[in-house]
Parts: sequence; structure tokens; C-alpha cells
Amino acid sequence: MTSYIAPLRDYHFILHDFLKISEENLPGFSEFDKEFTKSLLIEAAKIGQEELSPINQQGDQFGCKNDKGIITTPPGFKKAFKKISEGGWPGLDCDPEYGGQGLPLVFSSVVGEIFSSSNMALTMYQGLTHGAYSTIHSHGTLEQKKQYLPKMVSCEWTGTMNLTEPHCGTDLGLMRTKAILQQNQTYRISGQKIFISSGDHDLAENIIHLVLAKIPDSAEGSRGISLFIVPKFLLDEHGIPSTKNNITVGKIEKKMGINGNATCVLNYDEATGYLLGEINCGLKAMFVMMNEARLGVGIQGLGQAEAAFQKALDYAKTRTQGREVGSSKTPSLADPILVHPDIRRSLMDQKSFVEGGRAFSVWIALHLDKGKLALDKESEDLASLLTPVLKAYLTDMGFDMTVKAQQIFGGHGYIEDLGMSQLCRDARIAMIYEGANGIQAIDLVGRKLLANNGKSITNLINIITDFIGSNINDNQLKKNFLIPLELSLTDLKSALEFLMSNGIKDPNIALGGATDFLHLLGNLMLGFMWSQMAKVAYKKTNDSASADDFFLNKLKTGAYYMSNHLPMTNLRLKRLRETSNTIMEINSNELHYFDSNPQ
Repeated sequence: MTSYIAPLRDYHFILHDFLKISEENLPGFSEFDKEFTKSLLIEAAKIGQEELSPINQQGDQFGCKNDKGIITTPPGFKKAFKKISEGGWPGLDCDPEYGGQGLPLVFSSVVGEIFSSSNMALTMYQGLTHGAYSTIHSHGTLEQKKQYLPKMVSCEWTGTMNLTEPHCGTDLGLMRTKAILQQNQTYRISGQKIFISSGDHDLAENIIHLVLAKIPDSAEGSRGISLFIVPKFLLDEHGIPSTKNNITVGKIEKKMGINGNATCVLNYDEATGYLLGEINCGLKAMFVMMNEARLGVGIQGLGQAEAAFQKALDYAKTRTQGREVGSSKTPSLADPILVHPDIRRSLMDQKSFVEGGRAFSVWIALHLDKGKLALDKESEDLASLLTPVLKAYLTDMGFDMTVKAQQIFGGHGYIEDLGMSQLCRDARIAMIYEGANGIQAIDLVGRKLLANNGKSITNLINIITDFIGSNINDNQLKKNFLIPLELSLTDLKSALEFLMSNGIKDPNIALGGATDFLHLLGNLMLGFMWSQMAKVAYKKTNDSASADDFFLNKLKTGAYYMSNHLPMTNLRLKRLRETSNTIMEINSNELHYFDSNPQ
């Protein structure tokens, strides 16, 4: 079975043909020409294909071990992580002042997909570290930045995010972890955190935990939460890890997947912590890490779907079973299962999702770059609106497509030998952590749509409308792309009108239909990506100098998405409208199973 191969041609197309990043009027972007991108991604692909992918399955099989509080990662993980660190990959888009390379997010997002496709569990160690780095960079004092960031950028020290407790997940206002101020202005942190990804391990000499806790007499609920830096090892006067902090590993969670990542229960017993940001503003500070993590998790879902698709396609080309309709072969011979329409349908589902989702993720990353580098508030708000869509839609559909890939293997997909079970199990967590997807839908409908008086969603509708209008005379594009896109845009407008006219009177209508609305918008966004890519591909196929099979393949794949998947927006609209009539009909006292004997 062929190992993962990074789809470099597709990245090149998205970055330079579709988004034309070197033409963006952003600081330094003119330097990012095709040769630069090519060399960067070839090196990233080597790390993914040669270092990460070969140890992915053994990471799942061996898992992490806890020997009296000493946590070890699977065989090969330390060597591969060292390669990543020494290559400067964790600091790709980090501040050069602290040892980063200062590249745009578009590059780190693409590299993130390569690494996640190769080995999701191992890549999480650096991913969590990057999020902790960003939070300290945004909210830390100058002293804290100098003290922690250089080592975190290099991943000599790693980082974590500590939110969840045994009795509370999303509702952080129920938090019990306490922070008591000491005379030396440090805090004593006491409490238990669970589900802490990369919580403890042997990959780095120190781990910088970011911990949410409550200072006594603070405001009730989430308004009284503060954020603290709590290192595994306290630093001496020279900034060197020395004394072990009062943090212990309760256990490593036994999980469905990502077994190569040490997901820990961490006990804080008057551990020394340092306030990060302002008192009672911890949740606001942590949202820097959470929003970044949501982008990364969306890419994880996409990455697992890509890895699964590659395996499924290779298997379909080599596995012989049955005969092609109308085949002239003798009855004793069989054809590769790729010839069968149902197998082809499944593979096209996967391919059209992965390529559309990839374009969507890089498109969002570019808008985040515009917001950061050009202070483009419109782009920043658009990315904020679509972050829950990116996270939830790409992970919901990414898992579905990974299961579709597994199905192509039949029974061989259900056993562990070929790695399909692991991909499904690993993909499943992306729908849950960093805010379960139902929470993302509620965030979208309950907060993001209403932000700035609805300017962001109005702006998005205008962008899509302008694209359709400016290209409506392109007969090649019109039939397969613009007409389906316009129909789905109408579905979005109808869904918005329904939510606005009914959701205020009865919030349950909006909340009950939130997931359908999120999927409608995600479905539409991939259609919008495909329509823009098709415009480029048509131009390339019409130009004999640049025409090749890649662009024709793009057009066929895009047309499949537009005809087979984009119409789902109408189904989502119908579900949204009917939700209010059915979802709350059975009240909480009636919602149970019947265990009595038949009458």
C-alpha cells in the first residue's frame, strides 16, 4: 500500500493560479514566487513522507506509556520531532524577533495539512505549542515573551491548553480550578484538568501549560476566569528549567484514536503560575489559542480525508473484483474495482471534497493574513465569520469521506493491517475537540451572524454575487458552475431570512437549525471555491501554452461537486424550515425510551 504523498501540484495551483499570492499587495508577498513555494513545499513533503508517515501506524499501535508519572511517546516520535524542530517548521509563521521565520499563515496552513495527513498525532505536539506561543505573544508581558517564546518557537519547549474539567467542558463558568495570589505576585494553582492534548511527554525539556482558573472573589461565571502560565519545570535565574512544578499526570486517557498523542489528566496541587494578561480576562486571551486551534483542526479533518482518499484510490486501482459492464474479458478474469460506478462515485465524492476544502482553508488563511498584515478589518471579520464553518464542516465531511474511503476496502478496511481503521478513528476526534461541532454551529448562528449588525455575512453574499455577475457572460463557466452557485446562494439568503424572521421570536428555531445552516454555508463555500478555480482552469485549458490534463481534471472534478453535492444546500434549507415544527415537539420529560412490556 502506497504511503501518503503530498499533493504538491494542487498546492501550487491554489497558491499561484487561484489565489495569486505573489500579486497580493501585502508586506513581503511579492517575494513568494513559484520557485520559493516549490522549494518550501518539497522540503515539507520530505519531512511528511519520509519522517512522519512511516511511523504513523506504529504510533497508533504502541501509543504513549505512563510509567509512574514518566510519559514516553511511541518509537520514532522523538527522532521525527527533533527533525521537525531542527528544520524550523514549528516557527514557520512566528515572529522573527523570537526566532520565527515570519512567513504568512497561508504557508503554515499548507504545511499543517501535509504534516497532519502524514501523522496527525505527532503533529499535534507542535500545533498546541504554536497556539500557546500565539497567546503569550498576544497577551504576555515583554518579560514573559522573552522568557518563553524563543524556546517555544523552536519547540525545545512545547505548550498546552488547559480548559476542560471533569464536570465542565463548554460551560467554563462552572470551573473549579483556583488561583491564589502569593506575596511574590505568583499564584498557587490547584485543580484538575482533563483531555489535555500533549499534556506530558518526552519530546521537549519543558512544557508550558496555559491554564484557566478562578481567583477567589472574582466575578461569577465565565467573567471571572483568568489565564496563567504554569510551566512543568520552573525556570532559574538564568531561564533554565530547574525545579519540578507541582503538576502530576493522573493518567493518560485511553482513546478511540490519536494514540500517539499523550492526552492527559493533569493535577495541579498548588503549582506555581504566572498571570497571563489581565485578571478576569482569561477567556478572551485563550480565544487567541482556541481560534487558531479551530483553523488547525479543520485542516486536520481535511488531512485525514486526503490520506484516506490516496489509500482508497490506490486500492481501487489494484483490487480486482467483478467485471466492468460490457467488458470483453473472459469470465475467469476480474477488473480493478475502480471501473465500477459506485466505487467511482465514492472516490469522486472524496476527491471533490478534499480539493474544494483545501482551497477553502487556504482562502481563509489568506484573509487572516490580510487582516494581520494589512489591518484589513473586512477580511478579518470574514475569516472570523467562517472559522466555525471551516472547523465544523471540514471535520464533519472529512470524517464522512474517510469512512467512504474505508468502505472501498470492504473487510480489509475494518481490520488494522492497511491503516484505514486508524484514519477513521483519528479523524473522529476533530469533530469533538476545540469546541464540538454543535457548539460551532451555535457560535455561527448565535454570535457570528449577528456581529457588526450582520455586515460580515452581507459582505460574503455581495462577494459571491459580484463574482457571479462579473462572469455571467462566460458561457463555459455559466452552465456547470455559475447557475448552480446562484441557486445555492438563493438557498443561503432564504435560510437567513427564515432565521431572522423566526429566530428572534423563538430562539429554539435558530438553535435547532444551526447545524443545518452551518452545513448549508459550508457546502456553498466549497461551491464558491470550485467556481473560482474553474474560471482559472478554463482559462488554462483555452491557452494551449499552459493546457495539460491537470486543469481538465480540475474542471471535471469541480463539475461533479457542483452537480452532486452543491444541491445539498436546498435539502439543508428544507430541514432548517421544518426543524421548528418537530425538534422540540417532545419535551424533556417525554424524551425517554420505553422499557415496559407490550400491552
